[in-house]
Amino acid sequence: MDLIPGLPDDLGLECLVRVPHQYFSSVSSVCRSWKRRIELPEFWRHRKASGLTRKVIVMAQARVDPNRGLGAKKHAPVYRLTICEPETGYWAELPPIPGGLPIFCQLVGVGLNLVVLGGWNPVTWEVSNGVFIYNFISATWHRGADIPGSKRSFFACASDSDRTVFVAGGHDEEKCALKSALAYDVAEDKWMTMPDMARERDESKGVFNRGKFHVISGYSTNAQGQFETSAESFDIATWEWAPVQEDFLNNPMCPRNCVDDGNGKLLMCNDSHVIVGQGSTWEAVAELPNNIRNMGLMTAWEGKVVIIGSERFGAAHEMLVLDLKSSKWKKVEVEEDFTGHVQYGCCLEL
Repeated sequence: MDLIPGLPDDLGLECLVRVPHQYFSSVSSVCRSWKRRIELPEFWRHRKASGLTRKVIVMAQARVDPNRGLGAKKHAPVYRLTICEPETGYWAELPPIPGGLPIFCQLVGVGLNLVVLGGWNPVTWEVSNGVFIYNFISATWHRGADIPGSKRSFFACASDSDRTVFVAGGHDEEKCALKSALAYDVAEDKWMTMPDMARERDESKGVFNRGKFHVISGYSTNAQGQFETSAESFDIATWEWAPVQEDFLNNPMCPRNCVDDGNGKLLMCNDSHVIVGQGSTWEAVAELPNNIRNMGLMTAWEGKVVIIGSERFGAAHEMLVLDLKSSKWKKVEVEEDFTGHVQYGCCLEL
């Protein structure tokens, strides 16, 4: 059967690969042949080769209070998952997770899935070891296997963007920093134990870069809040941790905005600049705009850096995109409903 009656199969395919990502679920529900075709890896390779994929950012973002600034009684913010396509200005809210979105949860993109891990129950403040997976083709959620072992908070987390999520460090329910690490195969819904890191690392940042899972900075149980300059990297090919790199950062800092740039280097914000690093060498590549001093999220891909933040704590969040070639910033218009505080986020290619 032709993909589209009356058209050759190759022309039908050209029509399907041009469907915007927000309509995947509608298209896949039309007929079985369309659903089967969209789920094939070859479909996505063709879509990418044709230059039709788009980078999207998914965020745990506070819902905007319509009474903000009017003297009304303030309540704890309610977080939801939002999605943005910076190139087109498309903004939307994803379907809610069954049972609600945990606060301080981690978000990672794995293929055509968004994986939400851990966090705290926003009502009881109980630590969760839950895993929820959102599929962008079916636009549905399903529950993954829980994170094994003791319930952990503020752990390092990253994915290879293909099928595996890596988790390391954080702290347990007794506030003791951890050095244990785990890997989660999303397709198999299976957790694997990794070798322990050399050190305890609470509030460290996880970044997948050049085939390695990097766990940057953090602090031990006995050094609460005193961030290190060191980092450890796990080689996926050898399944081993490399020796600790003591001076990975120039200064001890919370590394939450450190990201992979898509070209093998790392980017992060330091004081008032965007800096790029390779090894232990960091150089400033651009100055942050004056209206961004409270950073909510930073992400990047080939030649672009996206930051979301505000001029001060409590102010409406803005989005700006930096072109690394020209070192020029461009403001992305944000609808008022999507100017709330951003807690965590990740980037996917759809």
